[in-house]
Amino acid sequence: MGYRVLAVDDSLLMRKQVERLLKGRDDYELAGTACNGEEAVAKFKELAPDVVLLDIVMPKKSGKDALREILEHDPKARVIMVSSLGTDEAVSECLEVGALRFIQKPFTQELLLQGLRSAVDRS
Repeated sequence: MGYRVLAVDDSLLMRKQVERLLKGRDDYELAGTACNGEEAVAKFKELAPDVVLLDIVMPKKSGKDALREILEHDPKARVIMVSSLGTDEAVSECLEVGALRFIQKPFTQELLLQGLRSAVDRS
């Protein structure tokens, strides 16, 4: 059994893409998905995933706010921001708050796996 990943994005297409990329792998498995920041925090507490892939722009609660709440709940949480909003300001703010990495959408399977590897290597 591999590392458990929570994929959070308001786009069903993006959640399905992550699911497809992880399907059948021994090193990673999809623990669950969430479609907004509120659901992300609740699912993180419920599922205790090894890594969270977190979008920034989402309804109900932004990814930045969800990141803060997740890290308040578990300061050792491994969170990778995944967004098309790749402004220097957004990237810097998320990394300052505690995200381990920022992956720009659209991404390749290799880029996603590279991000996941770097997150779990920090354990």
